[in-house]
Amino acid sequence: VQLQASGGGLVQAGGSLRLSCPAPGRTFSSYAMGWFRRAPGKEREFVAAITWSSGSTYYSDSSKGRFTISRDNTKNTVYLQMNSLKPEDTAVYYCAERTGKLHSANYYLPLAYANWGQGTQVTVSS
Repeated sequence: VQLQASGGGLVQAGGSLRLSCPAPGRTFSSYAMGWFRRAPGKEREFVAAITWSSGSTYYSDSSKGRFTISRDNTKNTVYLQMNSLKPEDTAVYYCAERTGKLHSANYYLPLAYANWGQGTQVTVSS
């Protein structure tokens, strides 16, 4: 089942948004989920990731301290709470699935993830 991120929108700088990513087709092999974003004219960029079992989290330098990734195992859903948003956070945000273990060499790589779904647009006005 393709992942579908939701919760994006237009917000003023300093505001907050909460993105959701249900994973109804999640299987035993699903190890973690990641959030990425792509701004116009830029490469896809890692934002945050979380493991299903232990809830271990990984953040990019730009998201650390402002964004919080969490998961609800009973709903098979991952969230991204984004606070203190800045205009440079404007992008399409995507969630994706990781079926192998995460470690320091791969958690930030788009190629380490699969089952990319439809993104959700986040626009932060100044």
